[in-house]
Amino acid sequence: MRAGRLLSLLLLLQNRGRLSAAQLAAELGVTSRTIYRDVEALGAAGVPIYAEHGPTGGYQLMDGYRTRLTGLTADEAESLFLTGMPQPAAELGLGAQVAAAELKLMAALPTPYREASMRIRQRFHLDAPDWYREPDAVPHLLAAAEALWRDQVIEVRYRRWAPRPGEVTRRLHPLGLVLKAGIWYLVAAGPRTYRVSSIVDLRPLPETFTRPDGFDLASFWQGNVERYEQTETAEVAVIRLSPRGVAALPGIIGPKAARAATRTPADAHGWQQTTIPLESVPHAAATLLRLGPDVQVLAPEQLVTEMTETIEAMAQLYRPRPERIPPP
Repeated sequence: MRAGRLLSLLLLLQNRGRLSAAQLAAELGVTSRTIYRDVEALGAAGVPIYAEHGPTGGYQLMDGYRTRLTGLTADEAESLFLTGMPQPAAELGLGAQVAAAELKLMAALPTPYREASMRIRQRFHLDAPDWYREPDAVPHLLAAAEALWRDQVIEVRYRRWAPRPGEVTRRLHPLGLVLKAGIWYLVAAGPRTYRVSSIVDLRPLPETFTRPDGFDLASFWQGNVERYEQTETAEVAVIRLSPRGVAALPGIIGPKAARAATRTPADAHGWQQTTIPLESVPHAAATLLRLGPDVQVLAPEQLVTEMTETIEAMAQLYRPRPERIPPP
């Protein structure tokens, strides 16, 4: 552990120039006292490192000194694909490898490229999840990722919504993990897609499998998204929308789904009958309730019932309660 920390300290100084003991301690997750001992160890090993005192002081390498100890470990090399996504990397247990890989990569770059890389990092940042959305709880993500690396068969207990809500048990051959809009999906042989947060239990099995020849995760996922968004489905909801509801629909169900929705001509009051995809009754009810009085659900009956019961329960909360007359 200490050898890796010493190398990280050396690469930090090489990449960023002068750094104080407090800054180095914060980067490496240790105390300033540990940094003092590490700097002494580097100096004793012949590394030309020196300290400048004062408010702007810190540790610095002699001009022109560059280490060539920048070989990446296997885990660090794999983690390079996640360097732009620190939160997903942490969820996959690769946060430390990403940080170490970035340091080594920066140290290996020529100075102009290293400066350009720092400029990009200072100016661009990826934040995938939507506003006001907390990431899904994915307690089985690491186990799924480990089985994925090893081509290991897994048995999962999975909470599904359709065709019948409930829990099912499946044996899966994991082929990939995809992060879409802050949500993790497991792609398994079939191929089929499972939302990782809906996995109730996951058990690795002792057997392995052979990945299908020519399977390309990115190509499969792109086709999966296109099929999901474009395919006519038997599950649809029929609704009526006011002019204000029509205008708000893209922000509620998404611009692409709103464009794909079929509409009848507006009536004398400007209301239009619209058919939209139905993912599930609870999801549709929660979504359409955001339109308030600008939407009326016509079908299916299960969705009408769900909306009616929810609205009646909400109305009950806001009805004035009769005043209690005190007894004489």
